[in-house]
Amino acid sequence: MSRALLPGAALDGQQVTLGVMGGGQLGRMFVHAAQAMGYATAVLDPDATSPAGLVSHHHIQTAYEDPQGLAQLAACSAAITTEFENVPAPALAVLAATRTVAPAAAAVSIAQDRAQEKAHFDRCGVPCAPYAVITNAAQLAAVSRDLLPGILKTTRMGYDGKGQVRVATQQALQEAWQSLGGVACVLEKMLPLASECSVIVARGHDGAMVNFPVQHNLHRDGILAVTQVFEGLVDPQLAEQLVTAARAIAQGVAYVGVLCVEFFVLQDGRWVVNEMAPRPHNSGHYTMDACDQSQFDLQVRTLAGLPLVQPRQHSPAIMLNLLGDLWFTHGQETSPAWDQVLALPGAHLHLYGKLSARKGRKMGHLNFIAATTSEVRTNALHAAAILGIEAFG
Repeated sequence: MSRALLPGAALDGQQVTLGVMGGGQLGRMFVHAAQAMGYATAVLDPDATSPAGLVSHHHIQTAYEDPQGLAQLAACSAAITTEFENVPAPALAVLAATRTVAPAAAAVSIAQDRAQEKAHFDRCGVPCAPYAVITNAAQLAAVSRDLLPGILKTTRMGYDGKGQVRVATQQALQEAWQSLGGVACVLEKMLPLASECSVIVARGHDGAMVNFPVQHNLHRDGILAVTQVFEGLVDPQLAEQLVTAARAIAQGVAYVGVLCVEFFVLQDGRWVVNEMAPRPHNSGHYTMDACDQSQFDLQVRTLAGLPLVQPRQHSPAIMLNLLGDLWFTHGQETSPAWDQVLALPGAHLHLYGKLSARKGRKMGHLNFIAATTSEVRTNALHAAAILGIEAFG
């Protein structure tokens, strides 16, 4: 990018427009952040009621690889980002022929394929769990027994626990591979976990990089349930190592944009990288209320070529993920008791504008901030009890 796209400026007589591929909740929050800074926004998403499309200046309702749709997005946008990793990388490459695109197709392509992702981690010198790539029957038969028990994951299109099967024996491994359609997979050795953490970094066109604090995460059924971020939760030495690793992963692909890297902390104190997401992440939603800049603010800054300033967390924070299950009581759909939740100090409710709830669907998140760790935990646990969310440690 030769020059920054300044907020509120005009380009060719029009308000500067930032585009986003994908109209989900992450796109919606990016759109809100961009509009707050004075940009117009454009969303490409095939869903007429996509959360981001409903609040954007422009909604281009086409498939992600539709040539006319991509041409429309490029025509009205000065720069374009993505809000989920499964946007076809070739579509980003098409857009990059005429517009600034961040993150680039090459970086997104790596995150779309677990085998490429593992190879990238290896190149960056960041340790991951022992693994084997399986693309055919011969590789399946040659898998070392040392990798069992393990988790068999499809190399592509796996998220929120989808496309994954736990296996303990060679026979189970063979059956699992067949159940997944015999597609390319990665078998990862199961390791004794103590906790799960993530780090969000933002890297600009000029190579400048900043990061948020290490986030302590709890997953249930493969979906992030709770994120906690406050002093004393993560050992400072471990936190420094994880931040260094996340920065190395971003630097290794000359990444531009917001990147989340997830880690497993093992019971013996070691750690391994799990995966990376080339976009803002659920575990970073607390930044919207607990930091002086949110992860979406940094997404706007990196895309527009604006200066990056190290964000500051001003309050202990806990984020509760709100799934569609909370909208159903005894089989009947009903609105959760938001009045009771919002009566609690430090509560910040973020709903995504989805028109219907269903079990497992991400409907929103609930942030709690407070002056002290004990206060934020007390209030977040109280909210969890009101909503019927399982308590957390």
